[in-house]
Amino acid sequence: MGNLRAAYHAQAVTKTEGPMMIETALEKDVARQRVETAPLVVVEHLSKSYKDVRAVDDISFEVRRGEVFGLLGPNGAGKTTTVEIIETLRSPDSGRVRVCGYDPATHSDEIKKRIGVALQSTALADKIKPREALHLFASFYPRRADADDLLALVSLEEKAYAAFSSLSGGQQKRLAVALALVNDPELVILDEPTSGLDPQSRRELHSLIERLRELGKTVILTTHYIEEAERLCDRVAIIDHGKIIALDTPARLISRSRGLSRIEFTTSEPLPAVILREIPFVESIIEKGSGFAMITSNAPRTVVELIHRLEDNHSELIDLHITRPTLEDVFIELTGREIRE
Repeated sequence: MGNLRAAYHAQAVTKTEGPMMIETALEKDVARQRVETAPLVVVEHLSKSYKDVRAVDDISFEVRRGEVFGLLGPNGAGKTTTVEIIETLRSPDSGRVRVCGYDPATHSDEIKKRIGVALQSTALADKIKPREALHLFASFYPRRADADDLLALVSLEEKAYAAFSSLSGGQQKRLAVALALVNDPELVILDEPTSGLDPQSRRELHSLIERLRELGKTVILTTHYIEEAERLCDRVAIIDHGKIIALDTPARLISRSRGLSRIEFTTSEPLPAVILREIPFVESIIEKGSGFAMITSNAPRTVVELIHRLEDNHSELIDLHITRPTLEDVFIELTGREIRE
C-alpha cells in the first residue's frame, strides 16, 4: 500500500511540478514508513544505582509499535526503575533511551504528551468522581480522548458519578488505566496494574489490556505474575537483580527450556523434602503450602518413584497434576529459584 501511494504521489507531481518534486514525494513516503516501523521505545545499555544498590544493570531492549511488552520479575528486580526512566521521572546513570523518537533527558515535555502512565497506586481525592477526574486530567493535554468513551472502555459507565472512595480496588485500577488514556497516547505504561487484586478483578484488567492491544495501543506492562505475562504479552523480558536474563515471546522462551515437566502434588501425610530429592530425574523441588512441586526431566519415571516413596513412608497421593513447561519453569531454570513476591 505504501508503494502504491508513493507511485501515485510521483505521478501527480510529475504532471505539475517536475522531477525534483518526485524525489521529495518519494522521500516523504519512505520517511513515513520508516517512522511507522521503527520501535516506539529504544533502551540501550541502561544503568541506574541507588547508593550501593544497582537497580538497573546495563539493560537493552526495544518495544515495537502495537505490541504488549512485558517486564517480568520479582519485586526489587528493577522493573519500576526502568519504566520511571522511560516516563522521564528518573534520570539514568548511563545508557541511551528514546521514547516516541525523543530523548527523555532533553524532550521530556514532548514525551509526556505522547505517553500514558498508570502507576502502582493511584491516589485521588475521596469525593472526586470518575468522570470529573477524566475531565480534569484531560485538561492538561492538547489532545484529548472522550471521557464517556473511556468510561465505556473500562466498564465504569455506571460509576461515572460515584465517589472515588466508594470504588472497589479493581474499579480504581480500571479508572487509573482510563486516566492513562485521556491524551490518546501512543504508548501506555502499566506498572504492576493487577497487584493486590482479587482473581475476578485481575481477569477484568486482563480483558482491558487485551482490548488495548486490539485498539492498536503499544503497552509496556510490568508484572511479577508469571501467568499474566504468559497470557498478555507479545514479548517478555525476564529481569532479575537489574539484569535482563532472557527476552523473547512467551512461546519461544518456553521452547528454549530443557523440556522439563512440573509435577504438583499433595499427600495424606507430610513427606520430608530430603526423600523427594533422592528421586531420579528431579531437577528441583519447591514447597507449595501443604504440597510440593517437582521439576523433572522424566515425568512418568518420577511419578512411579514418587509412589514408591509414599508407600515406604505410609502416605498416599491426595492430588497430582503434571503440566508442560511454563514461564515459571523458565525463570527457575535461569535463576535457580521460584519468583518471589
